[in-house]
Amino acid sequence: MLPRLSPSSLYAIQPQKALSFSPSILSILRTLAHPPFLSKSAVRLASQRGSRRTQYNRFGNAQTVNIPWRRKLNFRYGVGAVGLGLGGVYYYNLEQVPISGRRRFNCISPAWEEQVADSEYRSVMRLYEREILPPSHPHSEMVNKVLARLVTAAGLEGQNWEVKVIDDPKQSNAFVLPGNKVFVFSGILPVCAGEDGLAAVLGHEIAHNIAHHTGEKLSQMFILIPIALLLTWTFDISGSVSQWIMSIALERPGSRKMESEADYIGLLMMAQACYDPSAAVALWERAMKKTQHAMPQILSTHPASKNRMMVIQKWLPQAQQKRAESQCGSTTGYLDDFTSAFGHGDDGFW
Repeated sequence: MLPRLSPSSLYAIQPQKALSFSPSILSILRTLAHPPFLSKSAVRLASQRGSRRTQYNRFGNAQTVNIPWRRKLNFRYGVGAVGLGLGGVYYYNLEQVPISGRRRFNCISPAWEEQVADSEYRSVMRLYEREILPPSHPHSEMVNKVLARLVTAAGLEGQNWEVKVIDDPKQSNAFVLPGNKVFVFSGILPVCAGEDGLAAVLGHEIAHNIAHHTGEKLSQMFILIPIALLLTWTFDISGSVSQWIMSIALERPGSRKMESEADYIGLLMMAQACYDPSAAVALWERAMKKTQHAMPQILSTHPASKNRMMVIQKWLPQAQQKRAESQCGSTTGYLDDFTSAFGHGDDGFW
């Protein structure tokens, strides 16, 4: 008969090759074998528990949760006050564009416009200093002649105008910086195809200065930047995405509106100066043929050439009436022929 073993005697039995564990490993094994069902913080002694049940409290001993700051009354009052202030600033700086009569927001003075354009003028001069044609060059003479007629017709002859013709046949461009700084690239002259086409180009560029479009674009930044920041914060998107949205939705459509407005003012200006306003339509027709692979209008800062032609054609009756009111008859044609035949200025005729 085998002897009976008591529970205490089981601990006395030792295997021949026993596995030895360190105390730390043994404690880990015991924990894995018998994991606690509740953490120590959730376990209560029976004497303390009573009839109450254990509750989960995410915020520990916190008694109340703060109201989101956007729902606070003071925040709403602050937003309302800021909104009223910005609305007052916007209304105070509303003005009417000369000739077109369009209402727009502009908080930039003409003096500030010239200060901003001065750095751009210096950079253009540094970049194209060696390509600037002399005043005696035929291209320079033609640009100065057309500009003089436009300036006189617009009543701007008392201002100082500076003309620079840049010898770059690959660039079909022209622009007038605030401060009456005129730049014309020689590449645009074949597209103009004569003085009437050049008058359309220069009239358009001078119109930007008359309408102070540079100041208007700078003023728009005070509106577009806060809206872009608001989009970034509200919809949790990157700053570049919000800027792109604002550019497509507001900035570029506004730029196209200014370009169309400059077309209108320039068309009336060239008609007032006794140039043929229908030359503006032919100009954009030639420009459309030259830029066959232009980007879609929605992505561009300028209207498409085809659309410009259609809009200018609608304005032609008004421009022709302006030309008739300016008493542009045969006398102007005789004067141009006389000037071309005998010369002026450097030729010593007058």
